[in-house]
Amino acid sequence: MREALQQLIARRDLLYMIVWREIKIRYKQSIMGFMWAILLPSVIVAAGIIVRYGVSALSGKPITGQEIAGITVKGLVWAFFAGALRFSSTSLIGNPNLVTKIYMPREIFPLATILSQLLDLGVASCLVAVVFAFTRLGASWQLLWVPLLLAATVVLATGWALLISAACLFFRDVKYLVEVVITCAIFVTPVFYDVEMFRKWANLLMLNPLAPLMEGLEKCIVYGSPPDLPWVAYSAAVALVSLVAGFHFFKKWEPAFAESI
Repeated sequence: MREALQQLIARRDLLYMIVWREIKIRYKQSIMGFMWAILLPSVIVAAGIIVRYGVSALSGKPITGQEIAGITVKGLVWAFFAGALRFSSTSLIGNPNLVTKIYMPREIFPLATILSQLLDLGVASCLVAVVFAFTRLGASWQLLWVPLLLAATVVLATGWALLISAACLFFRDVKYLVEVVITCAIFVTPVFYDVEMFRKWANLLMLNPLAPLMEGLEKCIVYGSPPDLPWVAYSAAVALVSLVAGFHFFKKWEPAFAESI
C-alpha cells in the first residue's frame, strides 16, 4: 500500500488533470454549468424540509430554523456520498483507452471521482451559509470537529468507490445495483430525520457508518455541541477498514482490468 501511495504522489499531476477533465465532461454543454452542483443537493434538501414539515404538521410541533439547517448539512453530505458512489461505478469502464493503453495507477479514476465530488460539495456548501444567514444561527468552537468528520466521510466513500469501480468492471450489473441501493439507503440514513426521533431504533440506525458522521456534523455545525465520540470512532474504524479492503481488492483485480473492460 505504501508503494501505491508513492506512485499516486508521483502521478499527482495526472490525478489533477483527470479531476478537471471529469468536471468539464460532467458540465460540458450544460446550460446551468456549475449551478448543477448546487441544484442537485438543493433538491435533496427541499425534499427533506417538505418531509419534516409534514411530520411537524402531524405532531403539531413547528419546524425550527435549526432543523432546517440540520437537513441542509446532512443533505449536502448525502449528495456528496451518493454522487461519489454513483459516478465511481463507471469511472473505469468509462475510460477504456486510458485503462488498457497507458500505464498508470488505475485507482486514479475512482479517486478523481471523489475529488470532483468534493469540489461540488465545496460549491454547494454556500447553501449552508444562506441557511445560517436566514435562520440567524451562529458558529462555535465545535466547528473544529468538522474537518475530522468530513475526512472520515471521504475515507469511507473512497473505500467503497474503489471496490465498486473494480466490481463494475467485471459485473456491469453492479452499477444498476448501486443506483437501487442509493435510492433505498436514503431512508435508513438520517438525512430527512434525526436518529433521536426513533429512540427505539437509534442504535440500529447508527450502525450505518455514515449516520454518526452526519449526526456529528449536524451537532457541530448547527447546535454547537460535540459529536458522539464512541459512534464517531466506530464510523472512523469502519471507514479505515473499508479503505484497506477496497484498496486490497482493487489491486488484486487490477491485472485483469485490461481483459475485462
